[in-house]
Amino acid sequence: MQLQRIIRLVLSGLILLILLVDTAGLYKYPFLKQLENWTYDTRLNFTRLDTLDDRVVIVDIDENSLAEIGRWPWGRDKLATIVDNLFETYQVKVVGFDIVFAEKDESSGLEMFEHLADTTLKDNVGYQMALEEIRPALLYDEIFANSLIGKNVVLGYYFKANLQQGENGVSGGLPPALTKMDVQWSERLPIHKALGYGGNLEILQSSARSGGYFDNPFVDFDGVFRRVPLVQAYQGYLFASLALATTQGYLDTASIELAVEAQGKKGGKEYYALENINLKGSRIPVDANGAVFVPYRGRQGSFPYVPAYKVLEGSADASQLKGKIVLIGTSAPGLLDLRSTPVQNIYPGVEVHANIISGILDDRIKHKPAWTVGYEFVLLVIVAVCMALLLPLVSPLLAAVSTLGFAGMIMAGTFSAWNNNLILPLASPMLLIVLIFMLHMTYGFFIESRGKRQLANLFGHYIPPELVDEMSESPEEFSLEGENREMTVLFSDVRGFTTISEGMDPRELTQLMNALLTPMTRVIHKNRGTIDKYMGDAIMSFWGAPLADTEHARHALYAAMEMIDELKIMQEDFKRRGWPAVNIGIGLNTGNMNVGNMGSEFRMAYTVLGDAVNLGARLEGLTKNYGVNIIVNESTKAAIPEFLFRELDLVRVKGKSEPVAIFEPLGHKNDVEKSVKDELSTYRKAMANFRAQSWDKAELDFFNLQRNYPDRYLYQVYLERISVYRNEPPGDDWDGVFTHTSK
Repeated sequence: MQLQRIIRLVLSGLILLILLVDTAGLYKYPFLKQLENWTYDTRLNFTRLDTLDDRVVIVDIDENSLAEIGRWPWGRDKLATIVDNLFETYQVKVVGFDIVFAEKDESSGLEMFEHLADTTLKDNVGYQMALEEIRPALLYDEIFANSLIGKNVVLGYYFKANLQQGENGVSGGLPPALTKMDVQWSERLPIHKALGYGGNLEILQSSARSGGYFDNPFVDFDGVFRRVPLVQAYQGYLFASLALATTQGYLDTASIELAVEAQGKKGGKEYYALENINLKGSRIPVDANGAVFVPYRGRQGSFPYVPAYKVLEGSADASQLKGKIVLIGTSAPGLLDLRSTPVQNIYPGVEVHANIISGILDDRIKHKPAWTVGYEFVLLVIVAVCMALLLPLVSPLLAAVSTLGFAGMIMAGTFSAWNNNLILPLASPMLLIVLIFMLHMTYGFFIESRGKRQLANLFGHYIPPELVDEMSESPEEFSLEGENREMTVLFSDVRGFTTISEGMDPRELTQLMNALLTPMTRVIHKNRGTIDKYMGDAIMSFWGAPLADTEHARHALYAAMEMIDELKIMQEDFKRRGWPAVNIGIGLNTGNMNVGNMGSEFRMAYTVLGDAVNLGARLEGLTKNYGVNIIVNESTKAAIPEFLFRELDLVRVKGKSEPVAIFEPLGHKNDVEKSVKDELSTYRKAMANFRAQSWDKAELDFFNLQRNYPDRYLYQVYLERISVYRNEPPGDDWDGVFTHTSK
């Protein structure tokens, strides 16, 4: 068994090692990452607010707006009108564009008009004068740029993570950077470093307050937007995301503080990690890459949507926009700004930014600190050790309950941390719990249950299932080899079985015996006894093997007394079936016996042999001579001091020369009634006179006992002996022993 436990520990350690490889980052298992993402998504959806945040309003270039205004892109004169209306008519606080204006707007036709002015209509003075007059109205980029000046507008742009061979990688203008990266840690800070950018026209970007990128280099391998970087690096400078820049505009602050912590040395170099970004009193936790987990409030529609055409024509609800943060983006499928998120497979990208802004303002940004790696490592070790040590020691039911307990505690701790904006790893610990549980259950079924089945095949008909389970758990505690040990044997036999069998047909007799032996066997099993054999109407059983039992005598006596009680109950059923009343006698003997697998090459049986066994059979036979149900020897009596016994006789049984004291159990001393104790006291006085050969006194005592207890056959036995001894005195050297010549 010790070997089996060691094997279990080794296999559990192997599972632990495999998971620790992932935790330590030595090798990342894609399936484990996918599982962790699933647990994250589940937690997010389980705790999402599903409420409307009206602080952030999305001006939506939706299908209705495209139908009213025309296909995208719209002339920037219209965008200028939208900006002017938002600030002047609706008095919004800040506007962020989830759009990049990388190319000139030539939709006004100015280029064509100028071409005509330089060619065909070169000499047409009227045309030249009219063109100069309308030119300002056709400079849509300038019109749009002028609408941005002096207004709290954030333009969107994107960084490039990769460049094609020969690609310049730079277009348009960049907004002002958040800050210049400290030379000390700029190269050793794991913030994403862009290789290029696609910006807005210089005239537009320079007119706007600021800009924010909207690309996401941290999209998970399944295409889901879970993390978005708040900052990216480019040429030694840090730049803000659209959400961060828009939040800055709303809070009217340009300053930020970066909390950078040293993470130790590697290769002789100090390495750093960005812990959080402080923005006007708001502490924004970020991971080492400067990214945040998007705090999705709910499915699409967690923020108010206003169609862009209503803002353009001035028909939008002013109360819905006044003092609000406005993000201009699109939900139209044809404009390809739809994302996959944990809360919804198709989700407008502009609403992703809205969720980040809302989370920053409400301090709802979930954070997975660097120390969670150490936490996960320690947690895996503790769980693995506890389960590996505990599960082999308990039953399958307790193992399942314990496993659920481990899982429940980890989930409770994880959700408690989640409510405090901490993201703790869940996939690896839960997978570890499941795998170790499956390992132990599978191992137990295929390996240990094999041994249990072997034991059940060998002992299942003879001992209770509970003992089979104990034997399978501790096989070293028993042996099939022959050995000598102190045990207690029980013999029971039906009184007058020959007469009973002669009066019944074989079928009925079989039914009667089955009805008798089955409950008796249950009683023996209940009291941890082993059935040795059935001998017609007789049962032979023993206690103390195959498993050692220090209380073998007590368990055997309890079984014998319960058998008598069970028989009394069965009599009613026998009477109802028309069967004769059945009485049994039981003999118990405690002593040294040989026990083991005995027999021949043709048949083996686990049984007991020895003089103590033979004496047990003789004691059962004596029960009818004294009119009692149970007889025990002196060793059995001595092993159960809390019981009250009546000494029946000193006898010399057939086959033995040494006298044996035999006793009848009367019950637990605390349960025996006073009348029984008084009777016993009188009986002991009568026996003392009998053994002193005071026949007259003894006869008077037994006569009074018989008169008071006429059903007690024992007193008649002694009255008959007194009659014999008067005529044939046993002599002065008589030791009080009565010799039985029959079995």
